[in-house]
Amino acid sequence: MQIGTVVLLMILSILNGCSTDKAMTKPHHTKTGFRNLNPDFEDHGLTDVLKWVSGRWSREHSVEPGDYLPFPVIPNDGKVLRENDSKLTVTWIGHATTLVQIDGINILTDPIWSDRCSPVSFAGPKRYTPPGLKLEDLPRIDIVILSHNHYDHTDLPSLKLLEAKHHPKFLAGLGNKSLLKGIGLSDVEEMDWWDSVERKGVKFVFTPTQHFSGRGVADRYETLWGSYAILGKNQKVYFGGDTGYYTHFKEIGEKFDGFDVAILPIGAFEPRWFMSSVHVDPEESVRAFADLRAKYMIPMHYMTFVLSDEKLDSPVPLAEKAFENLKLAADRLVPLKIGESRFF
Repeated sequence: MQIGTVVLLMILSILNGCSTDKAMTKPHHTKTGFRNLNPDFEDHGLTDVLKWVSGRWSREHSVEPGDYLPFPVIPNDGKVLRENDSKLTVTWIGHATTLVQIDGINILTDPIWSDRCSPVSFAGPKRYTPPGLKLEDLPRIDIVILSHNHYDHTDLPSLKLLEAKHHPKFLAGLGNKSLLKGIGLSDVEEMDWWDSVERKGVKFVFTPTQHFSGRGVADRYETLWGSYAILGKNQKVYFGGDTGYYTHFKEIGEKFDGFDVAILPIGAFEPRWFMSSVHVDPEESVRAFADLRAKYMIPMHYMTFVLSDEKLDSPVPLAEKAFENLKLAADRLVPLKIGESRFF
């Protein structure tokens, strides 16, 4: 079962445990890494992982990707995107990977083109939808933003291919530079929460999320996780990465006076007792959208890899229901198909 490698990685990460050292110069810093600011944050340990896994394997209706195939994919040869040098666009490539174009700058979020999100190429969660845009069809990539170092968000083979062809600037949270420079990326900049970088008039601000980091046995919480505010001359985009629901959404929305587009995760949310601290469900994602004061919401982080227990076709209908419950206009939810581009 594909969930096996995910569970193994979580177990290895948990073995290191969460740092309990006192905060250093900033409240989210510790002596050995970083922490979440929510005092009610639940850090699930090895016992909880085993409880989830055993329950999943014993349930009658476990999620099997084959039950939901084929997923919709829109053919996209990238021609229109390569010709665009001014308009705001978002293209969903799959999972948390989107192409954002703003003020002539081309940005990739958490790029993964690999067939599996895993430390090895022969095992681990398998990709069930092809990338919506081939690597060779991309426009020139100026910036790659990385929300955190989990395998489904920091895919080293994809990053090396992007370096070889585009030589972009890579932005990541504190503590990630050694990993990225170690695979040959030439232009890497680490960021703390609220740090900013400017490129050709577009500002990138690394903003808080509620999540965690770790790629192996002994590095849990050692590198910083986060989200990004992308601030153009007249338009603004928010990329949420992975996150549980907390007050940071409202803080970010107020600080930047809203966004034109918020790209937010809606998948990998069940079981809630286990996932709620680190993954919003669709209802919480819509609440985050309202907190961010964004005009349009583009969902992501679903329909690509099987990482949790919810039905793979459930996130969008749940998000639509949440829009209805909050009396938000339905056309503000933009559930792109993989490969689909939207101009704003």
